[in-house]
Amino acid sequence: MDDLDQLEAQSIFILREAYRKLRPLALLWSLGKDSNVMVWLARKAFMGRVPFPVMHVDTEKKFPEMYAFRDEYTKKWNLDLILGYCPPVEEIDPSLPPAARSAARKTAGLAKLIDERQFRGVIAGIRRDEQATRAKERVFSPRGAGHRWDVRNQPPEFWDQYATPYEDGMHIRVHPLLAWREIDIWRYIERENIPLVDLYFAKDGRRYRSLGDRDITSPVESEASTVAEVIAELETSRTSERAGRAMDHESEDAFERLRVAGYL
Repeated sequence: MDDLDQLEAQSIFILREAYRKLRPLALLWSLGKDSNVMVWLARKAFMGRVPFPVMHVDTEKKFPEMYAFRDEYTKKWNLDLILGYCPPVEEIDPSLPPAARSAARKTAGLAKLIDERQFRGVIAGIRRDEQATRAKERVFSPRGAGHRWDVRNQPPEFWDQYATPYEDGMHIRVHPLLAWREIDIWRYIERENIPLVDLYFAKDGRRYRSLGDRDITSPVESEASTVAEVIAELETSRTSERAGRAMDHESEDAFERLRVAGYL
């Protein structure tokens, strides 16, 4: 087995463990490269069909290309899509910096969906290498009442043994891609020929490296217009993957405040 085979096998094992232990269960589909890989892995894990719903928590500020992709691949992949919408920014904690406050709308939208549907497990496509706060996560990460994440009190995970404690009002976040790196994602996309929103590929010397809302996400300078060129670029790049995310350039603790409160 090569590195991609091992990562794939581990992620499929995690997805099957989540399905075995946590019901009802749902998968967060942001329409970005990581969550598309996650849907692809789920289809592999369950013989070509995702046996639980996928959720898109919609801020109604995504790029048109993302909505077109969602509509096309919901049908092509035969997904059970649940749409949730976010409250206006005026209802969000005003002490947050502007971009983080806008992003926090997704926290509220997700919390509402989880409460309405009473999900015990939510699968999310985060990676440790993407952001320092995410590096603190477990593969199976409990969220307490009010969707709070207790960063300092997480269950140990040894030898692929994952704890799934459950009390009223809590749920488990499941992270099948936690051990993957950005370049692993792209190499897997190349190997498996996984469809992507074309905003990831350069036009007029710029491309999006991370996709979010139109008003708080910017492209980076790049000439990479194919998957192979993106991989070659990443092999030498020193630019952060989230360099185009406005919230990552605000106060130092803004992202961790969002994660503790239940952010994706």
